[in-house]
Amino acid sequence: MDNLGIVFLAELVGTAMLVLLGCGVVANVALVRTKGLGGGFLMVTIGWGLAVFAGVVVAYASGAHLNPAVTLGLVANGTTEFGSGVPVNLVSVLTYIGAQMLGAFLGAVLVWLAYKQHFDAEPEAGTKLGVFSTGPAIRSYGWNLVTEIVGTFVLVFVVIGFGRNGDASGLAALGALPVALLVIGIGASLGGPTGYAINPARDLGPRIAHAVLPIAGKGASDWSYAWVPVVGPIIGGVLAGLAAIPLLPLLG
Repeated sequence: MDNLGIVFLAELVGTAMLVLLGCGVVANVALVRTKGLGGGFLMVTIGWGLAVFAGVVVAYASGAHLNPAVTLGLVANGTTEFGSGVPVNLVSVLTYIGAQMLGAFLGAVLVWLAYKQHFDAEPEAGTKLGVFSTGPAIRSYGWNLVTEIVGTFVLVFVVIGFGRNGDASGLAALGALPVALLVIGIGASLGGPTGYAINPARDLGPRIAHAVLPIAGKGASDWSYAWVPVVGPIIGGVLAGLAAIPLLPLLG
């Protein structure tokens, strides 16, 4: 397997692990008759942070982007090489994003399998969708977009700041624990308005899974909102990559 194949596999496995554990904690808190029912937003936030930790650990070979916003943010910042020495070009960027999307979809399917009986027992279609994808507390597309831009800006900007002290090719270079704590912090501080997708693959891949899986009484997949957690994180990630050039200078 060549280096591009290695990073594809690493991103796929890492993003699947991220979504399996991240959407899994939402299922545990939200679906009827689970052991974690009613655990609350803090449990979800911590669960997502630990999901990032696990995803980063297993995706070490690719730099563990696990997020198109991170990949595009690093490109905007001028990164010339990703994990395993893969050069930054159109093919490698599409490889990363394709693997992230597929991994997120597969992770969501595994969550459905793990909680199949609870999905069957859950009467609320909105609760079922909420396991897979984010939705706003107050629906206002413009302001929801701003929230996702700000949250993703913080993620990518701080990731690049971490990398200024070492290899900035991805999250794995930073160590999994600091990134996990960063995600918990973003969720605790900025997650309330939209559920903080801060990752196009994390939201769109599971939303597609929700649309195609034979989930009893699932209802619609809320495609009218689906563009917000895709466009917002991409804008936030790219802005963070550009802003880091003057604001986080490399020390020679």
